[in-house]
Amino acid sequence: MSTDSEAATLPIEASVPEKAEHPFRRFTSQYFHSPVAVMGLIVLVAIVLVALLAPWISPQNPYDLGQIDVMDARLAPGETDFTGEKVYMLGTDDQGRDMVSAIFYGLRISLTVGVISGLIALSIGAAIGLLAAFYGGRIDAFIMRIVDLQLSFPAILIALMLLAALGRGVDKTMIALVAVQWAYYARTVRATALVERQKEYISAATCLGLGRARIIFRHMLPNVVAPLIVVGAVQTASAISLEATLSFLGIGLPVTEPSLGLLIANGFEYMLTGKYWISVFPGLALLGTIVSINLVGDQLRDVLNPRLSR
Repeated sequence: MSTDSEAATLPIEASVPEKAEHPFRRFTSQYFHSPVAVMGLIVLVAIVLVALLAPWISPQNPYDLGQIDVMDARLAPGETDFTGEKVYMLGTDDQGRDMVSAIFYGLRISLTVGVISGLIALSIGAAIGLLAAFYGGRIDAFIMRIVDLQLSFPAILIALMLLAALGRGVDKTMIALVAVQWAYYARTVRATALVERQKEYISAATCLGLGRARIIFRHMLPNVVAPLIVVGAVQTASAISLEATLSFLGIGLPVTEPSLGLLIANGFEYMLTGKYWISVFPGLALLGTIVSINLVGDQLRDVLNPRLSR
């Protein structure tokens, strides 16, 4: 009797299972656990906002000939123009352009080229990797030999050869960056999709007579998104760095579409004369962009795949 009475007095809440934490809430709590990753995300968001709002927040349009004056060329940070009315916080370059405005517009071009080329390369590489993993056999071997052949060459060498044949331009630089990046996505997706290919839900979908395209892109693709996000973040930073290198060498973007790489190149010849700001400030902006993207990507890797966390 005592046992029954004690069981009857147990609180009802003890038998109710705990409510599962929402996946988005769990993701955010794990991501914001790292102060370094949070700082990287804040810097990256600030850089993206500056790039998007460049035409409205820049002190001048640095590529409008009506707003610049050669008389203001190579002014040091904090100096005023020849009228004494306008202060250049980061100085001016060899053409009299405000460095703050030039950096804002340069970030706009660099991020646009890096992100768009990355998305195109991700789409192509993911599709090829999924096809290789699903069909296997000779198709997989043929695709992987092409991927191995491309990855055996330095990325900058492939980009240099393509731009030497295509010429300078935003579209041509994007083509070169896509050609360099797609193999990384293809290899990553293929490795993950091979594991998914052997699971029961793929066999069940095949037995039910579902189309191959539906199995590949509706069932396999969602399960390889997590590695794609991490690789995409890293490759976006790599694309921005590679574009800056090509533009610095004078074979990337034209002078009418200047990126951070061109801004660094413009001041390189003045470094020995003490006019460091023309190259240093765009270089710091490029460094901050790449580091912040890598920090965000590194934390995403730890959150999406805890086994790889340090």
